[in-house]
This record gives sequence, structure tokens and C-alpha cells, in this order.
Amino acid sequence: MSGFDVGARLKQLRKLRDLSQRELAKRAGVTNSTISLIEQNNVSPSVSSLKKILDAMPVSISEFFAGEETSPQEKFFYRAEELTEIGDGNLSWRLVAARHPSRGMSIIHEHYPPGADTGEEMLEHEGEEGGVVIAGSIELTVNGDTQCLHAGDAYYFDSRLPHRFRNPGDGDCVIVSANTPPGFSEGGASTHHRR
Repeated sequence: MSGFDVGARLKQLRKLRDLSQRELAKRAGVTNSTISLIEQNNVSPSVSSLKKILDAMPVSISEFFAGEETSPQEKFFYRAEELTEIGDGNLSWRLVAARHPSRGMSIIHEHYPPGADTGEEMLEHEGEEGGVVIAGSIELTVNGDTQCLHAGDAYYFDSRLPHRFRNPGDGDCVIVSANTPPGFSEGGASTHHRR
């Protein structure tokens, strides 16, 4: 965490949410002094204890380390390097406008290397989702129906139906997708894709 002012960032996010140190400590299940010491940079929190505190706000780890964004309400454009990675290190899902204050949907740039799979256990969650395959191919199963989609092909379905994504090919698959309601609003913690 060197080079990043953890204390100042925590204090900034806490104040943005109108939380006192006491209230944040209570929500996170830690002592008031813990919050105070972290904010003064007198103690460096472990990732797990930092996550516990951030979950109480709630703020994702990626949002925390992404730093301050000026006037998020007025931001319309996002460069490739500004997308927030919420994947698991193998599958890559890069979320557009992760910190937008009133985001009503998730738009994700998805990358599936050969053999990547969302898992044998079918996914089911509230909402709808759709996407367009930009490169490669993806095997998509929705409610027992399996299709192999290629570049230019698209999908759209009720997310409550059991579904699974798998890249059976020997090349990378790239998809641009959207889902609503925004299952990635907390960053990383979502039922859209299982790690």
C-alpha cells in the first residue's frame, strides 16, 4: 500500500457518506481508535480489516484504490485504463463508470481466455442482461438451451433463468455486455459471474 495515502482516502470516503468515526466503527465491528489510527496513518490495516471497514460504507477495494474522481456526476467518457477490473485474474470483467453515483446498469467489457468458464453451477439472479460478442466465440447456456455465439452475434435474456458462459475455443473471447439492475454496484461482489 506504499505510495497511497490510505488514511486520507478512508477519511475522504467516510466524510462523503456523512459518517462519524464512531458510526463507521460500529458498522464495521471495529473500535473507534482503529478508524482513527488508520486515518492518521499510524497503523497500516491488513487487506481483510480494510475490506471489513470498506464493506460497512459500502465501498469496493477497487473503488478505494482508484482514488478520487473529480465531479463524478459530470463524467461522460472513460478511457480503457479507467475501467475498473472486477474479474478474478483469469476471467477479466472491466466495469464502466464503477463510481458513477446513480448508475442504473452495469456495462462490462468481458474477456474470456480459452477454456474460461463461469462454473458448472448455473448462475441465477434478478434482472436482465444482454451482450454482443466482439471477438472469438462463447458457448452460452440459458435455461437448458445451449448456443455457440461468434463475433457479431448477441444475446439477451432474463437473468433469473439459469445460465452459464464458457469459452470452448482456442482463442480469446471478448464480449461487451450490460445488465440491470447493476449487480456490480459494490464492485467485485456480484452474482452475475461467479469466480
